[in-house]
Amino acid sequence: MVKEMEDIIRIKGGRKLKGEVTVSSCKNSVVAILPSVVMASEIVKLYDVPDIKDVQILIKLLEFLNVKVRADGDELTIDPTNITYVDLLDDDVMKLRASYYFMGALLGRFKHVRMYSPGGCNLGPRPIDLHLKGFEALGARIKQEGNIIEITADELLGDDIYLDFASVGATINIMLAACFARGRTTIENAAKEPEIIDLSSMLNKMGAQIRGAGTSEITIHGVNRLKGCIHDIIPDRIEAGTYIIAAAACGEDVTVNNVIPQHIEALTSKLEEMGVKLEQGSDYVRVYESPELKAVDIITQPFPGFATDLQQPLTSLMTKAKGDSKIEETIYAERFKHCHELNQMGANIEYRTGESLVHGGTPLHGTDIFATDLRCGAALVIAGLMADGETFIHNAYHIYRGYDSIVSKLRAIGAEIE
Repeated sequence: MVKEMEDIIRIKGGRKLKGEVTVSSCKNSVVAILPSVVMASEIVKLYDVPDIKDVQILIKLLEFLNVKVRADGDELTIDPTNITYVDLLDDDVMKLRASYYFMGALLGRFKHVRMYSPGGCNLGPRPIDLHLKGFEALGARIKQEGNIIEITADELLGDDIYLDFASVGATINIMLAACFARGRTTIENAAKEPEIIDLSSMLNKMGAQIRGAGTSEITIHGVNRLKGCIHDIIPDRIEAGTYIIAAAACGEDVTVNNVIPQHIEALTSKLEEMGVKLEQGSDYVRVYESPELKAVDIITQPFPGFATDLQQPLTSLMTKAKGDSKIEETIYAERFKHCHELNQMGANIEYRTGESLVHGGTPLHGTDIFATDLRCGAALVIAGLMADGETFIHNAYHIYRGYDSIVSKLRAIGAEIE
């Protein structure tokens, strides 16, 4: 799996990008799928697993539970038949947000889980209240002591659960626990993200009875056992969007392969509104040189709206557009730490909680900057590609959490990056 890398990425900007780049499988799918494997009673094989830090950490947590994992290239063979329950009081739990999916999976399998609160990128308040309320609706008891959460149930019983907000994490966590709840569970106002459909597809192969994934109402009929399966993970729509934005920023002719265009329609429509020249096929997006860009406004929304994970990368492109672009962030109101770093590079961005205003047409220059979270890092990579001179991105480990082989992929299409 992923090896330790230098914690600085150096980019010499101003190079034209040309060629083809292939998108890896979806980070946000695999980080839910890996914890869910603890619910299986047989071997699970996963194909096209991205080589990223988050996957490495989740594998360590699986092995902590005596789940055997064998990697062969991008294929994982996972054997949970000798799983042993232990409390997940390991520092790795606090290194990524998605560790919380062990809550629903272990609660379903063992009716008990005790673990550290999840970590992940610092994007402001990210409460898990909806997850816990969902578990309580299924009959679980919650106990919190400091940074430790304990969830226990004598029996899980299906119920009708309404989410106050269409949370991806809560939808998935409740869905996992409900697979082993007696009776029927209905999740209303469920999140609709493609990653939820992907996970549901895998669980149904294992014998779960889940209907409605991808709609606002998901129904789960509880079962007693889940078997093994073979599953191919969907392409990563956020990685696809990141490379498409990079190509729009400094590409001459770049084709981004292994894309499901329907998953990124909110982005591509905004890029076309900006003046980016795109060609879309069944599984690719081709980006042509687009020297004249104009400002646009975006509002982040749950899928199928504009993805919060792409507003930071798009901000870098907005610095090149003529006019003022406004971003309203409705998911993570404090997701603007990249703006300070971009301003260090010569951008002119006003920002406050929940929104930013990008005054476009500002050339960027290379300097030392700091990735504060995963998608901030992606934004800074794009900015470094655009900038005059050399850019040094510190804390690059954030970037490796979610982008498989980003340095070699960009180098292959003409970037001077190491």
